[in-house]
Amino acid sequence: MTDAVLVVDFGAQYAQLIARRVREARVYSEIVPTTITAADVASKAPKGIILSGGPSSVYADGAPTLDPAIFSLGIPILGICYGAQLLAQATGGTVAATGRGGYGRTAMTLTAASPITVDFPEVSDVWMSHGDSITALGEGFVAMASSDDAPVAVFGNENLRCYGVQFHPEVAHSEYGQALLERFLHDVCDLPGTWTHASIIETQVAAIRAQVGDAKVLCALSGGVDSAVAAALVHKAIGDQLTCVFVDTGLMRRGEGDQIEATFTKHFNVELIHVRAADRYFAALAGVTDPERKRKIIGELFIRIFEEVARDLGAGTGGDGPKFLVQGTLYPDVIESGSGHAANIKSHHNVGGLPEDLDFDLVEPLRSLFKDEVRAVGEELGLPGEIVWRQPFPGPGLGVRIIGEVTQERAEILANADAVVLEEIRRAGLYRDLWQSFAILPAVRTVGVMGDGRTYAYPIVIRAVTSDDAMTADWARLPYDLLERIANRLINEVDGVNRVALDITSKPPGTIEWE
Repeated sequence: MTDAVLVVDFGAQYAQLIARRVREARVYSEIVPTTITAADVASKAPKGIILSGGPSSVYADGAPTLDPAIFSLGIPILGICYGAQLLAQATGGTVAATGRGGYGRTAMTLTAASPITVDFPEVSDVWMSHGDSITALGEGFVAMASSDDAPVAVFGNENLRCYGVQFHPEVAHSEYGQALLERFLHDVCDLPGTWTHASIIETQVAAIRAQVGDAKVLCALSGGVDSAVAAALVHKAIGDQLTCVFVDTGLMRRGEGDQIEATFTKHFNVELIHVRAADRYFAALAGVTDPERKRKIIGELFIRIFEEVARDLGAGTGGDGPKFLVQGTLYPDVIESGSGHAANIKSHHNVGGLPEDLDFDLVEPLRSLFKDEVRAVGEELGLPGEIVWRQPFPGPGLGVRIIGEVTQERAEILANADAVVLEEIRRAGLYRDLWQSFAILPAVRTVGVMGDGRTYAYPIVIRAVTSDDAMTADWARLPYDLLERIANRLINEVDGVNRVALDITSKPPGTIEWE
């Protein structure tokens, strides 16, 4: 790893945000667990380490800690909130509950010069969230700023290139927070900020060529942003060694299969195989209601179909058939599917849903990127806007937007309902403003009255959220007149629907998708 920074996640709600802010400074960042060893860190050879915040007290039994040898590697360190307190404690200082925590917007005053606060005025607003305070510093460390509730708000040791801040520079409420991060990255860590979208492409093209060699490759092309950009990257690297395969599961958006075939044969000069497999999916999902089972079934059948295509193309026969499978796995997929540190929220079809006896080696050129970075790479590669700015669509498709058993009838109803929602969102000029907007079909029926008669049909739930990277999301405040138009159209135009509801749950506590 060259010119990179490790972000150690101590359970902070902002760990991913720290990583994103580092990348905004054009420096590559990687989130790692607290269990990382000094040997692991040394092998990665990062230029800097950032210790995130966290909900614990550093002096409490069982509080997360860090291999103490990491502090002796000579790598610049920036501790944030809990990370600052851990840095202070590990270097001979003390942390205690003083009865005066700091929460929310706080005025901070500089008390000594520091290379990470050179852009700050004498007094500035920062965002605090801590119950404990640093009460003493170890030898060689100096307090550099304070607030009413934090006598040591910034501290450091310039010889060791180690600094701590009690506030959260990664949040927008800290006025000069990004400037502080950039000073640490560029001046303290001596990182020039060369990690650009063009450099991402150059690095990934080289990595793909090194991994694949002259072997043939299949790409799991879904029509979404992730698989499209992954396909473009791989095609740029290996050209006609790539064959794209679109599996029509019957769980796609209305008309999507034909649209994908038309779009990608136009923009990709590669062979595209269109597999129509709806009957197989509905048969495999019959009677299944558990969301994790649905995801596993959809993921495994997805791979089995690819294996069949590969065998048809000569794989597994001693010939020169495809040996690799491209997938558009993103960094949030990896984090959310669980690791040694992160909780397993749900299995993503292209991470946790893969069978153990997979016949392919995976090529995942986007595995370290957030969605906005993927879009920027797509634009750099010259992909059309209708692909790059398409809202995310889950790999299992409508299978995880039908809450209950998946049937062909329910899939058709939901596809028609979803088309209405998206059409009205686009007409209102809100499509690019929303992270996702879609319809959900709970597999229950409700009583209604239409044409003076009783109906017993499905409800549709409208889900629309705003987000930067899907790690957190807020429900979108759609205009009432827009909601009224959508509801009227759903009930009047979509057979089998007699009720409409709006989901106003943020993430957390909910997830964006219902399953």
